[in-house]
Amino acid sequence: MINNTISHQTNLTEREKNILRSIVYSYILNASPVGSRYLSKTLSEEVTLSPATIRNVMSDLQDKELIRHAHISSGRIPTDKGYRFYVDSLMKDELLSKKEISTITQSILTEKIDFLKDVSSILSTLSNCLSVVKFPYLVDIVVQKVEVIQLTSTRIVVVLALESPYVRTLTLETDTEISFDNLQNLTSIINEKISGKTLSFLRNHFSSIITETSINHHPLVRLFVDSIDSLFEVYRTNDSNIIISGANKLVDLPDFETITSVKGVIELIENEDIIVHLVDSIEGSDQDSTVLIGSEIGNERLEDYAMLVSSYTVGKAQGSIGLIGPKRMNYSKLLSILKLVSQTISK
Repeated sequence: MINNTISHQTNLTEREKNILRSIVYSYILNASPVGSRYLSKTLSEEVTLSPATIRNVMSDLQDKELIRHAHISSGRIPTDKGYRFYVDSLMKDELLSKKEISTITQSILTEKIDFLKDVSSILSTLSNCLSVVKFPYLVDIVVQKVEVIQLTSTRIVVVLALESPYVRTLTLETDTEISFDNLQNLTSIINEKISGKTLSFLRNHFSSIITETSINHHPLVRLFVDSIDSLFEVYRTNDSNIIISGANKLVDLPDFETITSVKGVIELIENEDIIVHLVDSIEGSDQDSTVLIGSEIGNERLEDYAMLVSSYTVGKAQGSIGLIGPKRMNYSKLLSILKLVSQTISK
């Protein structure tokens, strides 16, 4: 999802578009304010423009609030509005290299239960940004089967295999001893009733389903019934619902050279709830990504950042991946990375 409101309201000539594109792209690459002499040289292959002509065009772009003077230079840098126009109307799709594609797909297409941690690490490494991976809301995840492992006469481990790379493991304990005779038969009957049904359905209907069976009064089954909320929890409860990686990558960028900017990154990571709330508030899909720049994010702490968010699906459940970095991030390439990652996870 890309907001085209600014693009429709701002009419630029082709010359203005070329110069704005060059300013934004140059600033993305070099993190240095862009001057007219530099543009005169870089644009020479496309069109010959004198520094004076370029200065006039830059003045017009500044009047339209698309670029502004840097504090310590006569060069210009993009404004939030300039970045938005660039993302909406000027940037070109950037193809990923074969190595980048291979790195992403091979790391994701594994049998590892914690593969999303690898996804977060890959995203931060390839982007030099803060990567965010939010685990899926498991309400529509289908239960494939359950296995029960006896630890003691009062303690069991329940392994719930889901239609996803996830396996939910839960330890249950009771005050009274349970006879585990015919444990395999008990498990088989339970599986007949729950296999192929979603976590949310079982959370709401497990008690009524199990009463229809001959094992309804077995202590093990009653333990299951008493533990419904934990067994069929629709959130990921093993640990945090979000993985944030890449703070070390982010602070290495020239945009974060000052102590104040580094403190800002640290505060951002420490306030995980802010990131969770932002990701939750953005509706995306695995076919599209949301791009928010500066004030568009809607949080004062993030006005110096840009944020990209995309969604992925695991079975029928949906999760989110995102990148947070400087406003001069390479939007084109990073959107290509997010698209490939979300599509690969969804496969």
